[in-house]
Amino acid sequence: MKRLQVWMIAAVATPLLRLLIATWRIRVEGDEALAALAAARQHGIFAFWHGRILQGIACFRDRGIVVITSENFDGEWIARIITRFGFGTARGSSSRGGRKALLQLVRDARMHSTAFTVDGPRGPARQAQPGAVWLSKATGHPVVPFHAEASSVWTLSSWDRTQIPKPFATVVLVIGPPFQVPGDVDEEGLERARQRLETSLADCEARCRALLPSTPV
Repeated sequence: MKRLQVWMIAAVATPLLRLLIATWRIRVEGDEALAALAAARQHGIFAFWHGRILQGIACFRDRGIVVITSENFDGEWIARIITRFGFGTARGSSSRGGRKALLQLVRDARMHSTAFTVDGPRGPARQAQPGAVWLSKATGHPVVPFHAEASSVWTLSSWDRTQIPKPFATVVLVIGPPFQVPGDVDEEGLERARQRLETSLADCEARCRALLPSTPV
């Protein structure tokens, strides 16, 4: 029964999301960081808040980025949808199957860029978990923070306050400066890197709001 539900959710949501995304006016700042990664043939570890998944799908689709998704029911239908937008998936989370997913991500990161909703899957919202900085330490790839805001949104009452940009909204996505976590860093150094990630995401959010044509409604 659950398999049928997963299939139905993905089958209905995917075309609707494609139609919605097609109406958005998307502006990206900081994409020179992506060009630099491509020129160096280096993969990035994209880090963002759980409440901006839809904007991330719209801006980074069809790049083969591998995203960590939880092994529960929600994770299954989310995985089905994002694979239809050109993403790969590693199954697991910080609360269930996380070590398995991180080990898979280490393998995947040798061939693909990867992505984390760093406060997922259950929060606390806007508090970065250490997975992204740990992966940077394990692989040598840089963390690439980004944030997105939209001029007009629906905000869900979920723990992460997920935002869905309305039709014809302007979506602004800001990519922060990439940074790499040294392979020999200790636990204290990992914590500093995690805090640096939170600060960078806050800076990206402030820049997004400054670039918006109006306050989100």
